[in-house]
Amino acid sequence: MIHTLEADGIQLDFGIRHILTDVYLKCETGKITGLLGRNGQGKTCLMNIILGTLNSSINSIRFDGNITRKINKRPDLLLYLPQFNFIPKELTVKTVLEDFGLSADDLNRRFPEFESRHELKVKQLSGGQWRTLELYVVVKTPSLFAMLDEPFTHLNPIQIENIKQFLLEEKANKGFLITDHMYTHLLDISDNVYLLKDGRTHVANSVDDLEELGYIRLGY
Repeated sequence: MIHTLEADGIQLDFGIRHILTDVYLKCETGKITGLLGRNGQGKTCLMNIILGTLNSSINSIRFDGNITRKINKRPDLLLYLPQFNFIPKELTVKTVLEDFGLSADDLNRRFPEFESRHELKVKQLSGGQWRTLELYVVVKTPSLFAMLDEPFTHLNPIQIENIKQFLLEEKANKGFLITDHMYTHLLDISDNVYLLKDGRTHVANSVDDLEELGYIRLGY
């Protein structure tokens, strides 16, 4: 069964400043939905509105057509990878996996760099390894959907390619909404892409669409 997550009619104002004016996007299980936009356009705000941790003047968040509120209290529906590190730095990799009920063998298979690091504390990992571990936890913990905010931050090129392959494999198990400034990587793995510009979402599934909307300049 295909499940849907929709954000419809989202409006957000900070004083006289209009951040989001009439946003719509739709995600489906089995697919990766990309969300692009320049700094200050409200991508993280939109994710927090969907999550239920930020109130907006008008919004409708629907799962399978049913309005759902305070989704942050429904991890079975939606999990969130924030921009900042959320796993406590004093925990060991082994403890993190045990706390989330996840397989050490599967982590090793997906990301062999962790094979000799299970006894290390998170603070002893590189920035890229810390981010990879957090992303792995969010992706592998059962839920219908996962939102990933800047997942490629702190990753080196090899780690980015490994994460992209991981997400392409795991989309069979849930739907993803992903935002990142590295638009080429997002276009590579996304089934559909929205560009957030001037408070609205625009469909942008190619570099030509992004250029037409003024997000990039190809420089032919």
